[in-house]
Amino acid sequence: MELCSIASGSSGNCIYAGSDHCHILLDVGISGKRIEAGLQEIGLNVSELDGILITHEHTDHIKGLGVLARKFGLPMYATRGTIEEIYRTASLGDIDRSLFCEVLPESPFVIGDMTVLPISTSHDAADPVAYIMRSGKKSMAVITDLGIYDAHTVEMLQGLDVLLLEANHDVNMLLVGRYPYFLKQRILGEKGHLSNELSGQLLGQVLHDGFQRVILGHLSAENNYPELACESVRMEISMGDNPYRGSDFPIEVAARDVQSELITF
Repeated sequence: MELCSIASGSSGNCIYAGSDHCHILLDVGISGKRIEAGLQEIGLNVSELDGILITHEHTDHIKGLGVLARKFGLPMYATRGTIEEIYRTASLGDIDRSLFCEVLPESPFVIGDMTVLPISTSHDAADPVAYIMRSGKKSMAVITDLGIYDAHTVEMLQGLDVLLLEANHDVNMLLVGRYPYFLKQRILGEKGHLSNELSGQLLGQVLHDGFQRVILGHLSAENNYPELACESVRMEISMGDNPYRGSDFPIEVAARDVQSELITF
């Protein structure tokens, strides 16, 4: 399987995931031109994609959707609530409704040789989900934009090979930063974003001996630093009730404006 972050952050999100016979994007919150360039960098054209998985309707996840839909006619997978909100987003322009494929949380579906499982997330959107992808004996997940997680989230993320997980903010930086009070409360709330500390605590519950790689995503430009996110997550793993230390697994950060390397596993 393959994973590449084309962009990850509040200014736009777009992740490529692939297998031997399936190529998809998770979210398209950047320009169509940038998406095309990002795919070309890893040897793909948009026309070779088998679909787009949409997590939720916020602009930083769907900005390029209208352009890609009209230009390439790709299937687009999303929950009913997300689809309806997309149709209320005038900035996207006209989108052929027949391109949408409705998905249900906890109900797997197949694209090519990849089985995709949407799981519900706690975020202030209509019906947000994250996606777990499996092909053969390999599996990966991309899970961002969640204010909290629970035992069910932990259960769903067991046995993965690779995980791209949100580490949005450092709590202290957020509290003393220049954001208005209401925005701080939104980010810290149960339908906001996962902090570095919570990200590390979640990781500590899903790591296993066969785990290969952790990518931290959706970092705040105002309230986090890549080095701080990595160090905080490692510390939480080392201090947690698990047999691992933070240095036991490769941990890296998906940048907002710089494409990651193509991860193959």
